Amino acid sequence: MMDSSPHKLYHVHDFDSRQHLEHYYSDKPGMVFRDDTLKFIIENLREVFTVGHINGDILVDLSPGSFIHHLYSACEFFKNIIVLKANNRCIMELKRWVDERTGAFYWGHTSALLQETEGNSDQFEEKEGKVRSAIQHVVKYDLEKENMTDPLVLPPADCVISAWLLDVISKDQDDYIRYLRKFSRLLNPGGHLILIGVFDATFITVGKDKFHVFTYDEDFVRKALVGEGFIIDYCNVKERTALSDLTDYKAFISIAAHKEK
Repeated sequence: MMDSSPHKLYHVHDFDSRQHLEHYYSDKPGMVFRDDTLKFIIENLREVFTVGHINGDILVDLSPGSFIHHLYSACEFFKNIIVLKANNRCIMELKRWVDERTGAFYWGHTSALLQETEGNSDQFEEKEGKVRSAIQHVVKYDLEKENMTDPLVLPPADCVISAWLLDVISKDQDDYIRYLRKFSRLLNPGGHLILIGVFDATFITVGKDKFHVFTYDEDFVRKALVGEGFIIDYCNVKERTALSDLTDYKAFISIAAHKEK
């Protein structure tokens, strides 16, 4: 079936990962998304991992672009992080940071947010080092394959975290549930799934391009998780504060659930 959306699809069309970082995660003047995309994520995920007692050996990250701040807390609770990316551009951008190469995106501006969240935490450089050490593999995936990392077979994960990916790869409700089921197969029985998404959005701007975002609400995502055999442990919704025409979401959601054994 032809896609009727006038916007590009993240996993199909060229996606400028550096522009994505500059628009939504940088410290440049006029960056209005600080409280939404940076502060909320850092604070909320710390709470999710700590209060939910979510920990283990392997965490799989399925998120668009090349941001890393959602892994600040994860590296304290998981020994190994496997990052899955849809395209080579995002992989190269992430590896530039992991390998500390010239031109890597600067995350130092999140240091204050991290200290506010963790109190007397490690120095920021130490935290970055922990994230780099925890990231064992960066792997390209293909959503249309039965095993989306074929020919590589991933070990079962204790936790899968997916920030905004289901929002930008799903054309409709059926797509969302189909991909959610595929993500679920990466988990051990009893494993945890953490989803971060946005409500009532239709697009996100990256550079000169607009990318499709699937429109849904809290009721839908709750029913989708329960329908796939998950028990919801935590849910937090934050109304949008950013004033920008780069994207049209109304609110953020962070929801954690575990898979029934």
